[in-house]
Amino acid sequence: MRNVEIPFVKLHGLGNDWIAVAGSDLHFLRLRLAEKTGFQGAPSLDPKLPAFARAVCDRHTGLGADGLIIVIKPKGKNNDALVRFFNTDGSEAEMSGNGIRCAAAFMLVRAAQALAFAPPELAIEGALRLKVLHIETAAGVRRVESISAGGGKWSFRVGMGAPVLEPTRIPFRAGKVEPPIVKFPLRLAGGTMNVTVTSMGNPHCSVLVDDFDALEWESLGREIERNDLFPNRTNVEFVKVVSRKQIEVRFWERGVGVTQSSGTGSCAAAVACILNGVTGRKVRVDTVAGSLEVGWPKNGEATLTGPAELIAEGTYHYGA
Repeated sequence: MRNVEIPFVKLHGLGNDWIAVAGSDLHFLRLRLAEKTGFQGAPSLDPKLPAFARAVCDRHTGLGADGLIIVIKPKGKNNDALVRFFNTDGSEAEMSGNGIRCAAAFMLVRAAQALAFAPPELAIEGALRLKVLHIETAAGVRRVESISAGGGKWSFRVGMGAPVLEPTRIPFRAGKVEPPIVKFPLRLAGGTMNVTVTSMGNPHCSVLVDDFDALEWESLGREIERNDLFPNRTNVEFVKVVSRKQIEVRFWERGVGVTQSSGTGSCAAAVACILNGVTGRKVRVDTVAGSLEVGWPKNGEATLTGPAELIAEGTYHYGA
């Protein structure tokens, strides 16, 4: 097979970098992109797609990124796009908080390019309509609101949905433990560690710590990700409480490893702190790359506010 030229946009959401492509530009793979696939531990419908994700995300022989975003036509007529997220290892993620902001920015970049050739009245109408995007994901439809934009930088507020607390829906093999799963004694090679288990559309295990340097959190993250109680593996957050309004987090992401930040991970960390009674319901989450704002009103959905930034646009030469 000869090399295929694929237009791409590279963006990052607070240091979590993504390659975004339009599904229509992957037609040569003859993929059934709109069909639901399995997730961690379950094969996708077509092995060519995980292979493409691994190739484009490789930091030496590809473009290099934490993940791949594919944007395609939505199933619902009132929605703007359907988005699929793939990790560096080719596995598929149900949802990404940083990724969905980058997906929204990608859509706005493409819309701006299209509107540049439209009549003025259509350009204005399109720009207003794209203030709020409704994006389909495997975790459900997410509302993404553009708060500010300029110079290849955006700020978005994302409706992340209500946290999932029931063990069977996370999924988590907790036995007869009643939700929420707080201070669960998780058995590890070095002993037992109390964890809080939730889902933001994808599974999360949050560990409250006093000092990041006092434990080998990267090794623990690798071990917890593949713990037998998580049938689909899990994302892991190590959370240090600074105050009732501020936390600091380190992330081990399923299928990726250490990342500078995580959107769903920040939400899960904040939810874990709220469930443990150590913070209020609106929290600033400090990551290695900067800060995100997470809110979780009682009986409501969580919201995530943070940036997305354009890194590059170009053509990827892919040889299968």
